[in-house]
Amino acid sequence: MTGTSELDYRACAAAGIAVLQRWYSRRTGLWRTTGWWNAANALTALIDYTQRTGDPTYAWVTGRTFRAARWRRRHFLNRFFDDNGWWALAWLRAYDLTGDERYLAAARRIFADMVSGWDEVFGGGLWWNRDRRYKNAITNELFLAVATGLHRRSPGRDRSYLDWALREWEWFDAVALVGPEGLVNDGLTADGANNGRPAYTYNQGVILGGLADLYGITGDRAYLRRGESIADAALQRLTGPPDARTPGVLSEPGESDIIGRADDASQFKGIFVRYLGRFYADVPRPEYRDFILHNARCVWNSRNAENQFGLRWAGPFDRADASRQTSGLDALIAAVAVTS
Repeated sequence: MTGTSELDYRACAAAGIAVLQRWYSRRTGLWRTTGWWNAANALTALIDYTQRTGDPTYAWVTGRTFRAARWRRRHFLNRFFDDNGWWALAWLRAYDLTGDERYLAAARRIFADMVSGWDEVFGGGLWWNRDRRYKNAITNELFLAVATGLHRRSPGRDRSYLDWALREWEWFDAVALVGPEGLVNDGLTADGANNGRPAYTYNQGVILGGLADLYGITGDRAYLRRGESIADAALQRLTGPPDARTPGVLSEPGESDIIGRADDASQFKGIFVRYLGRFYADVPRPEYRDFILHNARCVWNSRNAENQFGLRWAGPFDRADASRQTSGLDALIAAVAVTS
C-alpha cells in the first residue's frame, strides 16, 4: 500500500479503524484518550467507514455506544450546545446505516434541546453553552447541519426543521461570520461582530454540509456557490505553501503549538475533509478530489509502524490518540468515497 501506484484506500482505512478500536471501551461505549464530543466524531467515522466500505466488522459498535454512553450523559446532552450537535449528527448517520428509529428519535431530542440555546441577542443564533456568554460559528453550523439533516430524513412530516435551517443560515450570513479572507472565523465579539479569531479547519467543513443540504432541499445553487467560496479559501489559505516540505497538505491554525500534546484541535482537520468529500458529491470539481487524495496519501505515508496517525499529516509523527486517529481516518474514508 505504499508503492507509487494509487493507494488501496479501503485497505488503509481498515488498518486505521482497527487501530482506533484499540482505544474503544465496551464498558463506557467511548474511546479512551479523548473527550466526549470527540467520541461522537469517532462514532461518525466508524459509521461512515461501515457504509462506505460495506465492511460490517464494527457495525455492532453503534448499538453498544448508544446503550452504554447514555449513562454518562442522559440523552447525550451536556451544557455545550456544540457537543450535543456532534452527537445528533452521529445518530443521524446511525439511522442512515441501520434504519433504527431510536437513533432518529435521539437526534430529534437533541435538536429540541439545541433550540433552547437560540435567542435574539445579536439578532439570533445559538450560544456556545448554557452560560450564554459567547456565540460562535461551530455551534451554529452544527445547528444548521442537524436541522437540514432532520428535514431530509422527515419528508413531508415536519417543516419546522427546514424553517430553523433557513433562519439559521440567514442569521449566520447576516452577522458575517465569514471574514474578509473568505474563511469562517471562530465567533462573535461581545458587541456581535466577527471576532477575527482563527479560522479553524472544522469551521470551514461543517458549513459545507449544511449548505449542500440546503441546495439538495431547495435546488438553489447559490448555496453551493457560497460553499465553493469557503472551500476554495480553505484550500488556498489553510494548506502548506509551495515551498513547504509537502505542499498542499491541510494545516490547522496554531498547529505547531499543539504538537505532542492532547488538544481538541487534533480532531478538526478530519472533519473538514469529511465534509469536503460530501460537498464533492454535489460539486465534483477535480481540485477537491485531488486535495482529498493528496491528504489521504500523506496521512498514510506519515503513520508510524503501528498504523497510528499523528497530528501533522505531512509528518513527522508526533503522538497517538483516538482524536488524531479519527481525524486521519476521516481523510482516508473520504478518499474511499471519491474513488468509488
